[in-house]
Amino acid sequence: MASEQRIQELEAELNKTSYNKRTQHHVGLIKAQIAKLKEKVETAGSGKGKGKGFGVKKTGDATVILVGYPSTGKSTLLNQLTSAKSKVAAYAFTTLDAIPGVIEYRNAKIQLVDVPGLVAGAAAGTGKGKEVLSTIRIADLLLIMIDVPNPEKQLDAIKKEIYDSNMRLNEKKPDVRIKKLPKGGLQVASSVKLTKTNIETIKAMLKELKVNNAEVLIREDITQDQLIDAVEGNRLYIPGIIILNKIDLISEEEVNNLAKKLDCIPISADSKTNLDFLKEKIFEKLNFASIYMKRVGKAPDLNEPLIMNGGCTIRDVCERVHREFVLKFRFARVWGKSAKFPGQRFMLDHVLEDRDIIEIHLN
Repeated sequence: MASEQRIQELEAELNKTSYNKRTQHHVGLIKAQIAKLKEKVETAGSGKGKGKGFGVKKTGDATVILVGYPSTGKSTLLNQLTSAKSKVAAYAFTTLDAIPGVIEYRNAKIQLVDVPGLVAGAAAGTGKGKEVLSTIRIADLLLIMIDVPNPEKQLDAIKKEIYDSNMRLNEKKPDVRIKKLPKGGLQVASSVKLTKTNIETIKAMLKELKVNNAEVLIREDITQDQLIDAVEGNRLYIPGIIILNKIDLISEEEVNNLAKKLDCIPISADSKTNLDFLKEKIFEKLNFASIYMKRVGKAPDLNEPLIMNGGCTIRDVCERVHREFVLKFRFARVWGKSAKFPGQRFMLDHVLEDRDIIEIHLN
């Protein structure tokens, strides 16, 4: 309890401190202290009331979790996009468990899971918050649904709960290398100009986080929060799409302004407005690659492509088709963006691109 009270005190101090060059060192130390205390609290509470999720089994080519406040229209959207039959009602907390469905789009089978609504304090265990937040950790993509009349407030609250659960939405892991040593002190170097903090503050924060002997190489212009993430190393980085529902209740001008301001996709789940566009954006955000197979001497099968992850190699395709293909592999011919000319020969490590056609030759 003393640690939790101290966290509240430090967060209150942080909120009233303006961030600038004069205060950044002080702010960095406060953030490091908060992070260390939160780690202590989480360790002390390990195994006590922690959410175990809803036991969702991943299926299909990817799993998308639909998250948002109660009564924002998540169940309606699930029913419209899939063959699932999620209960819908005009009151909060209709969904009390995780309900899956499948979106079939461009030959991909995308599992869409509706989970109970998030509320403020979810990360601390309010409602079924811990179960919901534990479940979304399996997601390949988050769909965050907000609605009118208070979309900004909802979005800020949901992002906070996700952040407080050690998940980072639409962020990449910071390019920071930390090699801990038995002795020698701190050696901190940066290959880029740091504009959001400085080496002196970084060293002070590292010591506050109990990193006293280490070689640290920073290769991007990080924030103080990213430094803490790099040190703690237990963050999960998840892509997400923000959806603004019930746009039929406001004017077109308001819709356009909110879409721009919140970087969201406006829809109406009830009237199916913009749902085809949403499906395309889900497909794009999942970074899928459609790879078409061609038998030797035959025309390619352009009706049923393999749905692979973007950046896949010929080896990945061989392993997906049959486990013996890698052992028997001689070469492959490729038609498409990744080839300099049609039918170019490649070996297993060649990286394919979306809509490539591949012909595998075996021994």
